[in-house]
Amino acid sequence: MPSASRYMRFVLAFSTTVALCIPASAQVVATKSYSYFDIRGKSAGELDEELSRRGPTASGSSARHPGATRIRFGGEATYVQSNGRCRITSAKVTVHTQIILPRWRNRNGASKQLSTIWDALSSDIKRHEERHAEIARTQARLMERRILALPAQRSCGAMQELVTEESNRGIEEHDRLQARFDRIEAVNFQSRMMRLLNKRISSSGSEK
Repeated sequence: MPSASRYMRFVLAFSTTVALCIPASAQVVATKSYSYFDIRGKSAGELDEELSRRGPTASGSSARHPGATRIRFGGEATYVQSNGRCRITSAKVTVHTQIILPRWRNRNGASKQLSTIWDALSSDIKRHEERHAEIARTQARLMERRILALPAQRSCGAMQELVTEESNRGIEEHDRLQARFDRIEAVNFQSRMMRLLNKRISSSGSEK
């Protein structure tokens, strides 16, 4: 099953300035890119072997996957010290996702049946990885709201520690959500592929 590999870093910008009566502001910056790896084959077995041999690896594992989403979190927060209290004035959480997908290079000349199978599989791989990216973006927005809601502290050093703890909790929660999604997808893979294939076969038959 496809899985996401995640590389995460949260950088906190610390500043103490003259207090201003302005509300805390936030900004999630999300970017997404795509890359592809080529496979070749003239049968389902050959394509499966190519995916197992050329597919991307997930973080912390040497196993190959038919697709992957690499996720990198970052961010910064600024603070203001006033009247013996330190509060957050702004926070920015960034998340970059790179979706890695297979590309069948010698499709020309393949049988209609094999093309139908590949179209069903490749569309499911892309849907799966897009969902990984969406989970990351949703978590980034949640982390941002939680950081901005943190209570003022006696010092900006204590405030920075609190932001670090909150960002670490958010990343750990993100990992659990991604792992849960993969488990659910793995359980439903066979039935999902059969539905996709039947739908494509029915659609192809109705066009005749």
